[in-house]
Amino acid sequence: MQRAGSMMSHLGSCLQALPSALRRSLSSAQDVLRRTPLYDFHLAHGGKMVAFAGWNLPVQYRDSHVDSHLHTRRHCSLFDVSHMLQTKIFGHDRVKLMESLVVGDIAELKPNQGTLSLFTNEAGGILDDLIVTNTSEGHLYVVSNAGCWEKDLTLMQDKVRELQNMGNDVGLEVMDNALLALQGPTAAQVLQAGVADDLRKLPFMTSAVMEVFGVSGCRVTRCGYTGEDGVEISVLAAEAVRLATALLENPEVKLAGLAARDSLRLEAGLCLYGNDIDEHTTPVEGSLSWTLGAVTSGCPSPCLKKNVAMGYVPYEYSQPGTLLLVEVRRKQQMAMVSKMPFVPTNYYILK
Repeated sequence: MQRAGSMMSHLGSCLQALPSALRRSLSSAQDVLRRTPLYDFHLAHGGKMVAFAGWNLPVQYRDSHVDSHLHTRRHCSLFDVSHMLQTKIFGHDRVKLMESLVVGDIAELKPNQGTLSLFTNEAGGILDDLIVTNTSEGHLYVVSNAGCWEKDLTLMQDKVRELQNMGNDVGLEVMDNALLALQGPTAAQVLQAGVADDLRKLPFMTSAVMEVFGVSGCRVTRCGYTGEDGVEISVLAAEAVRLATALLENPEVKLAGLAARDSLRLEAGLCLYGNDIDEHTTPVEGSLSWTLGAVTSGCPSPCLKKNVAMGYVPYEYSQPGTLLLVEVRRKQQMAMVSKMPFVPTNYYILK
């Protein structure tokens, strides 16, 4: 999900092989970690499990991080993103509730159309980024970040109670569905073999409920976090393994973990909440006082075979082509400001 202010620039820098944002997010704490419905499935397929945002998730599988990354760019990969918070907002005043919490015009969304949006605080700082879909079933389908699970849920529940006390018709339901992301240039081809719906009529940021490889009631949304064409499939938890197994039967599909997901989103210029944006970042960064070397995410780009990063610089240094010095592990490195994304995106849009 990309939430970048006008001052966001990208810096080439020498960074460790593991994506910086991922390094900061992984935890070695021995706290009880939540498991997705695919936990045992990951172990059976060689998943290397790590703690991430309170969940036990695969960072990679038997293939290397770089191999998984490149496979996603050339074919397609299956990611378990069931740690994301999925909620339904229903009732006559559901749009009123959502528009009181986010930036964006939710009321103008067509049936089954979604939008990227932001929860913001009273000062305009970003509390989280999220996707809101206006479903044809009479509710809003909201997907937000696992790292902000409690904060986001409290925010929405408090607003529900506030509006209900004022006589508004609104409610909230937390979904316990799994969420699978099939990402890559052949994702639609793979999925089309298992659905009756014509996926050519499902453009980027639209959604539909359909049967997928014999699993009914799946919500398929054409979106993702890699810059490639692809879908996210919300599926009943009890059916998640069945669906994942069916998708993997196609040789185009391989499993991919957190490491590849992070480097893919960085190449595509997509921000990660808590690293590139947070409560101190506003949607329109008009008066940043950041100084050189404020790098928020970075990694070696498997596609470009050079180091890439996101960071903030003063406006006068933000023009593409500007040469800068950044400090990396106490050493100065030359960097060049470039446009976002580093690797062109390939979202499917109707023409």
